[in-house]
Amino acid sequence: MMQNSKNIYQAARMAAGITQERAAELIGTSVRSVAAYESDERIPADDVVVHMTEIYGTQFLAYQHLRKNMEIARTILPEVSPTNLPMAILRIQKEVNDFLKVRDEMTEITCDGIIDDREQERWIQITKELDDICQAIITLKFVGEGSI
Repeated sequence: MMQNSKNIYQAARMAAGITQERAAELIGTSVRSVAAYESDERIPADDVVVHMTEIYGTQFLAYQHLRKNMEIARTILPEVSPTNLPMAILRIQKEVNDFLKVRDEMTEITCDGIIDDREQERWIQITKELDDICQAIITLKFVGEGSI
């Protein structure tokens, strides 16, 4: 599980049990570069992060990298908090059940192909339920990876 005191790159490397020296060798960069990424002196290029995710065995690092370094990703991708498998499954079940409560209303609002002004506020609430399902699914996807 990711430690709060370490940055995302360091936490992923350490969870994989790899030294900075070995990581640098496998990534094809210098130990100084790995240290700079891990101390937030430099942001690794996306292709470097791809290598890290493969070497460290964690796609979650790529997700974290996007959210940390790209404003658009922070806007679109939901925040994912570490959890265990039973809690992730329970969260999905809860979010799906919450959505099922508004499913018929969603159909009613959208059946004419138009979301009018009087439906807009409720539509936003319904799509929030869908966002909650997406967040729960993404959380489940990353359960068991070294850095979550």
